[in-house]
Amino acid sequence: MSLTLPELWVILGCGAVTLLSRTLPFALVQRLQLPAGVIDFLTFVPIAIMTALCCQSLFVAHVGHWATLNLANCYAAIPATLAGIFTKSLLVVVVVGIMAMAVIRYFNLG
Repeated sequence: MSLTLPELWVILGCGAVTLLSRTLPFALVQRLQLPAGVIDFLTFVPIAIMTALCCQSLFVAHVGHWATLNLANCYAAIPATLAGIFTKSLLVVVVVGIMAMAVIRYFNLG
């Protein structure tokens, strides 16, 4: 497979944009003193991102119709959520979620 020069420039440009968009905000924020309200607002960003990722995997989109639940993922989310509530550890949540999904798929419960 050969790579043409325009394709190489597109790949390098996308890499540069990705790198700058992820590192530039941190470099700028280090030099600024943010107001307390902004810092309080930013504490909710990780929760919002995790909620969006979880909801995306819990629902199945159907064009022109309402979304339906992905039951296997919903069943696996219950013990993972309980593990998160009790341990407050992301590693435990991931391990419990993977184990729950493995059990669900092994016994074909979803």
